[in-house]
Amino acid sequence: MTSPEIRVQGLHKSFGDNHVLRGIDLEIAQGEVVCVIGPSGSGKSTLLRCVNLLEEPTEGQVFVGGTEVTDPDVDIDAVRRRIGMVFQQFNLFPHLSVTENLTLPQRRVLGRDKAAAERVAAGNLARVGLAEKADAHPSALSGGQQQRVAIARALAMDPEVMLFDEPTSALDPELVGDVLAVMRSLAREGMTMMVVTHEMSFAREVADRVVFMDGGVIVEEGRPEQVIGAPRHERTRHFLSRLLDPATAEVEEGLPEAGGPDRA
Repeated sequence: MTSPEIRVQGLHKSFGDNHVLRGIDLEIAQGEVVCVIGPSGSGKSTLLRCVNLLEEPTEGQVFVGGTEVTDPDVDIDAVRRRIGMVFQQFNLFPHLSVTENLTLPQRRVLGRDKAAAERVAAGNLARVGLAEKADAHPSALSGGQQQRVAIARALAMDPEVMLFDEPTSALDPELVGDVLAVMRSLAREGMTMMVVTHEMSFAREVADRVVFMDGGVIVEEGRPEQVIGAPRHERTRHFLSRLLDPATAEVEEGLPEAGGPDRA
């Protein structure tokens, strides 16, 4: 039996007195798309950031491709080269062109020469439908285009796994579709993906499995049609009913994150 691409075992994370993750066990197979859903402050983003050690777990183990990320002696830079990460914010260098944003990490981290890095950049810009924007600067792009550039930048590093942390949450609604289309394409290509999202239609259509988190624990997981369509747990049903109620959702958007910034 093939070992999982991502394995999280007994994971805890605290920020001071705030116990954000309370014993997470999760496995993601190679080529599987797993969407993580749940209310703000449930620990979703913290879990994602622990996978590539952007947050150091308080307790527990994380394995990526069979390598223990949480081993004190691990070469974390080598592990991170296998993991692409796309954040809520695009984190592009404003003074560099789109191509330069894609080639800089390739040259510095992977040691590619300029010509090779530019070929890879061009291929991945075409992959996300932005070949014509190669010479543009981020300020000339829409938010959705900037996020697609951020995805292309991650893909240019030849990752084995892609992590997405609410990649459409900072976008105007009309710009969300193009970003989700790129992610659907990656799923069809067999990319292993872990996606923190509130886009239930995307999770229902693309995910192999949906994980619902609340209070720092996994409450429920399974096929999208089960977790989203016929949830077993009252906490899951309550969360989904709030998502479908615009008035309630609008009120909750104004509430602070339970764990502060980046603690979702």
